[in-house]
Amino acid sequence: MPGSELVGMPHKGGYRAHFEDDYDAYEDYDYDSGDDYGDELFERDKTLQELGKDKNAVARQEEAFIVWRCPICTYDNEDSLTACEMCGVLRNPLVNPSSRSHSSGDNVSTERERSAPVESKLPAKVADRRSGVTEDDSLVISGKKTFVASNIGRTNSSFSGSGKAKTDVETKSTSANLKKQKAPEKQDKGISNQLNLAVVGHVDSGKSTLSGRLLHLLGRISQKKMHKYAEEAKQHGKGSFAYAWALDESPEERERGITMTVGVAFLKSRKYDVVLLDSPGHRDLVPNMISGATQADAAILVIDGSIGSFEGGMDATRGQTREHAQLIRSFGVDQIIVVVNKMDVVGYSEERYDTIKQKLGTFLRSCGYKDSSVTYIPASAMENQNLIEKPSDAKLSWYEGPSILEAIDSIQLPARDYSKPMLMPICDVIKLESQNQISACGKLENGAIRAGDKVLVLPSKERAKVHSLLRDSHPCNVARAGDNVTILLQGIEENHVTAGGVICHPDFPVKISSCLELKILVFDIPTPILIGSQMEFHIHHAKTAARVSKIVSVLDPKTGKVTKKSPRCLLSKQNAIIEVILDKTVCVEEYSKCRALGRVFLRASGRTIAMGIVTHVTESEW
Repeated sequence: MPGSELVGMPHKGGYRAHFEDDYDAYEDYDYDSGDDYGDELFERDKTLQELGKDKNAVARQEEAFIVWRCPICTYDNEDSLTACEMCGVLRNPLVNPSSRSHSSGDNVSTERERSAPVESKLPAKVADRRSGVTEDDSLVISGKKTFVASNIGRTNSSFSGSGKAKTDVETKSTSANLKKQKAPEKQDKGISNQLNLAVVGHVDSGKSTLSGRLLHLLGRISQKKMHKYAEEAKQHGKGSFAYAWALDESPEERERGITMTVGVAFLKSRKYDVVLLDSPGHRDLVPNMISGATQADAAILVIDGSIGSFEGGMDATRGQTREHAQLIRSFGVDQIIVVVNKMDVVGYSEERYDTIKQKLGTFLRSCGYKDSSVTYIPASAMENQNLIEKPSDAKLSWYEGPSILEAIDSIQLPARDYSKPMLMPICDVIKLESQNQISACGKLENGAIRAGDKVLVLPSKERAKVHSLLRDSHPCNVARAGDNVTILLQGIEENHVTAGGVICHPDFPVKISSCLELKILVFDIPTPILIGSQMEFHIHHAKTAARVSKIVSVLDPKTGKVTKKSPRCLLSKQNAIIEVILDKTVCVEEYSKCRALGRVFLRASGRTIAMGIVTHVTESEW
């Protein structure tokens, strides 16, 4: 059984050790293979010149460079491919190849489309640099980026590429020419099926134990290592924490018995490559929870089903069940699995389960969750009831729904934006002392990236080269939107890469600003928000102090229309437009252009007081 493959988030110790121990394996790889492609284009042009005026010879030579364009994503593929290299759409899904010669009507349009070569230089009108759509979308999607081939695919990884060079098109922000390059190699698994799953809930509800138990049951933690965790936990008088220690690796976390930073672990369900984001539940550690769980596509909300514990989590002032549910919804997550844990403590009582389901359901509906997107599951992580299989305990015979693993497979992946320029908020930065290189971790929000790419690192405005990529802790050739990846960078100093920054396409930089206009929803707050109020400002993985400089207006919660201009203060449950001034600049975009860089959270006195979106970037350094 394979060992545990855990990747740490900020301040998790396992990450660095995993990197340094295995990184020497890269030394034998030839990372310069993509550099030969410029010579290939030069040889092509030279050959065409030597052919001179022989038009037939020129035509024959050009046939070798014919590509066909995908009707869905406009990606240019080699003529020999039957499916799109980027999105997997079949070239001729409605045409039977064996009967093509007998269908003259269909044959005309198919052959015409198939035989039309795409020139290496073609005039194109490029639309707004962040919209991802051109004025003539039959030519190219704005921001599509190709990447230099590399030989990292030689590694024995289930996510390695095929090693074949393809062709693609690259657009520049105001350029009228398209440059033909090698396209990203297709992963063995095709389009990414990675699911980023946040595990959230009130402190001591059993989040880390549940995550550790799932990893062990699915073979991600060996029996030998699990025995080691159990012995160490017993020595510290915390025998029940054995599974939690699979993710809580730092001495401080184990001593205090709580998760302090978001830990990352990988497991494989029947349908998805799942990235578990194990979040801290203590109210003092909510900023850490925001920084890590903001990457989530869906969430598991863990409820302590024992008497008094659920009620404590729902407390209006100190309950983290309420706050976590609100935060996860504001991250854009609309699919949630509610796990009523520790059912063994209440004797698997159906009455207790129904009470929790009724009370929590009312609150979740008020947060904007739909009943059809919420799945309730009674479980016991310690007794392995209803985790990956239907419950074996006869006391749970009244439950006929899915297990946790089955519920995970029922989640629908959110839409991925492959066509926009590459963009990744930086969650964590790790310095590899032995290799003198920097690695940046995070979720790829838009586009795609591969080894050999040139990228822009913000807010330092420094350029760097992508040396290699890790996906699910395995080397890979290409990563696409939705993937949780580690990018190893070359040619940049350590102090220029910071958590809370952004890695993006050099031709499509995001804005950097400290003056923003926000549309917010105020939570239940003990004191009103006034002009001059000081607060913590959170946006993706960045955090800074902020001050309210202006309260523009109060909005009607149903229509969004202005009900009062320039109010003196903001009260609980109000929607409003405000302006804030930050102590330091952050990487930001309007929510309408990039959701990941446009969601904000305001905190004060140890609690979240408002959430909202960026409606306007008042000043920008770009």
